[in-house]
Amino acid sequence: MSWEAVIGLEIHVQLATQSKIFSGSATAYGAEPNAQACAVDLGLPGVLPVLNEAAVEMAVKFGLAIGAEINLRSVFDRKNYFYPDLPKGYQISQFETPIVGRGEISLDLDKDSQRIIGITRAHLEEDAGKSVHDLFPGQTGIDLNRTGTPLLEIVSEPDLRSASEAAEYFRQMHSLVKYLGICDGNLAEGSMRCDANVSVRPTGQDDFGERTEIKNINSFRFVERAIELEIERQIDVLESGGTIQRETRLFDADADETRSMRSKELSEDYRYFPDPDLLPLEISEAFVQTVRDALPELPKARRARYQEALGLSPYDAASLSNDLERARFFEAVVDVCGNPKLSANWLNGELSAHLNGADLEITGSPVSAAQLGQLIRRIDDETLSSKTAKELFKALWAKADAGTDVDELIGHLGLKQMSDDGELAVIVSKVLESNPDQVAELKAGKDKVLGFLVGQVMKATGGKANPKHVNELIRKSL
Repeated sequence: MSWEAVIGLEIHVQLATQSKIFSGSATAYGAEPNAQACAVDLGLPGVLPVLNEAAVEMAVKFGLAIGAEINLRSVFDRKNYFYPDLPKGYQISQFETPIVGRGEISLDLDKDSQRIIGITRAHLEEDAGKSVHDLFPGQTGIDLNRTGTPLLEIVSEPDLRSASEAAEYFRQMHSLVKYLGICDGNLAEGSMRCDANVSVRPTGQDDFGERTEIKNINSFRFVERAIELEIERQIDVLESGGTIQRETRLFDADADETRSMRSKELSEDYRYFPDPDLLPLEISEAFVQTVRDALPELPKARRARYQEALGLSPYDAASLSNDLERARFFEAVVDVCGNPKLSANWLNGELSAHLNGADLEITGSPVSAAQLGQLIRRIDDETLSSKTAKELFKALWAKADAGTDVDELIGHLGLKQMSDDGELAVIVSKVLESNPDQVAELKAGKDKVLGFLVGQVMKATGGKANPKHVNELIRKSL
């Protein structure tokens, strides 16, 4: 039997506010355990929550970016459950009336294919604390620093059909929230994580199969692998005559498997009801318009601008616009050299290779945008050949000093391209005299031999000759 996967993601985005959603406690990462939890976060008697306006603004900003309905009136609810890292015994969230309603995002699958993925809702809520299981033998520690940290939970429609699609959706959502400035996107610190709802059904069937939920996945690679494994597991169960149980599962990357955690709760199990300590949230059209007016250029618009205004290919435009820091670096390089295409080639080629090899993000590049832009200018004015440009790049990378002057380093390393046609003509003559057979073939019309002769001249000059000039001199000599 042929099977089809049906997947929906719930992405939890930690909003980049300085304080928590209902208190003035800090949200900084890495503080000592329980150093950033106040009486409001703990729900101690007599305290009242006060909503953080910055979190509301960020939620509206996200909703506008995906073309969603913005609900001018939304309600905060209590989601009741008991767990050691939830000191109040409930989580403040939004259930029936969220701040962001239906929207959509365009998913770029490849250069010729796009899919529209529906967004069911995005709602504000507070984070729970953290249970730490590996510090005390036989015991669990509770760190409540995250308690009350503002989250935006983004719930997709079950429109994804493969693990790779789900991973790409997560990537594009990661790019979007960073562009908007509402999240730092640091997956290792838990700033974004997702739950994956997965089911399978016979191909062509309209009804959904029973689903499971894989909790708290925090990397693009793990999202794809966890869903792949769960799809395979569900197909194996069904083809062996079993049934899928609705349950919550976890992904164990070391064991390369998903494992059952507990039976899946239904919304009724949480006994949602409006939080009596919080009035309904009411925002104005003017507030929404102010947020709309402040929206930055989004990835899709930037990609179109790169193609239309800078003449980049769809591939280059996409690879450079998907990540905000990469886009900023690229534009800074272009500001210096004025050559968008060559800048794109160097970012996607030499620079990316070095960054990947050193496991660095572009913000940690030892070669600055200004230095790379100056290097490309020297290629344009023929001071550098492609070979000597790469040597210069390696030298800049090794120095890792943004203050290093590119022109001074070219002179110090002796990388300036030979431009004296008289000096080159002497070397060309020697190469032609040393390769009479190839000269005869070239005279007989075998133009492919020209590349060999140019290569011999380049070798003789240590790669410093201008290949174009060499080509012209060889033809002139013959």
